[in-house]
Amino acid sequence: MQHGPAVRRRKLGAELRALRSSAGLTSGEAARLVGWHQSKVSRIETGTSGVKPADVRLLLDAYGVTDAQLRELLMMLAGAEDSDGRHHWWHAYRGVLPPTYRDFISLESQAGAMRTLETTVVPGLLQTPEYARAVTRAAVEGLPEDRLDTLVEVRLARQDVLRADPPLELSAVLDEAVLRREVGGPGVMARQLERLVEAARLPQVRLQVLPFAAGAHIGVTGPFVIFSFSSTSDLDVVVLDHLTSSLYLERKEDLQAYTEAFNALQIHALSPEDSLDFIAGTAAGA
Repeated sequence: MQHGPAVRRRKLGAELRALRSSAGLTSGEAARLVGWHQSKVSRIETGTSGVKPADVRLLLDAYGVTDAQLRELLMMLAGAEDSDGRHHWWHAYRGVLPPTYRDFISLESQAGAMRTLETTVVPGLLQTPEYARAVTRAAVEGLPEDRLDTLVEVRLARQDVLRADPPLELSAVLDEAVLRREVGGPGVMARQLERLVEAARLPQVRLQVLPFAAGAHIGVTGPFVIFSFSSTSDLDVVVLDHLTSSLYLERKEDLQAYTEAFNALQIHALSPEDSLDFIAGTAAGA
């Protein structure tokens, strides 16, 4: 947790506080149950200090939490290994990936649903290897070839969430510019558009195209991602990517604003069926 974004500490702490309250315990009573000082419980609940997975397990046991899915999610937020005792796959890239990217991957792997607006490039979860290489090379100039290989490998490994059981439910609104911008050359772009057509037919993927004809729209301010968690909506978060960092928005009013914005974008975008035809038509003319 010490390497995670503050939003994860605060959300984990807020959920633990809610569970303690539901159990009818004060922070002092909870502390006595697990043999801690009351101040440690308070620091964890306010997100001012990190918490070890073992400590989260103690608190969940003390609060009588038996929901296996919720327990696993909270343990993962604390940096726990998976249910088989193995580190999550992205831990192997700690020396290559910046903390903000690892945190994004962690949230992506834990979320039940992801809603995203993309205005410039194809979402990472739907990129072909060649497209991912071209985008990464353009985004980071002078990248050594071995480092480029690793980043593309990570991008492709992230796509396993769409094949998990249950899979991540992905809803994406793509500005028409995403389809028109030639990345990596005509051949790479043609294969990428074909990949989007394949993805659009998956039951866990909902793709919609926002055509140029829609004019100005609320998404002109930039792309964003909304992660939703099936166990509790209190952990939902909006992520905004910048050149050198990521911004995590957790306030209910921020979540509501971005949710309403995404809903509005879906209304103005082509239907999934028409979007599939639009992408296929663009691919045919590429």
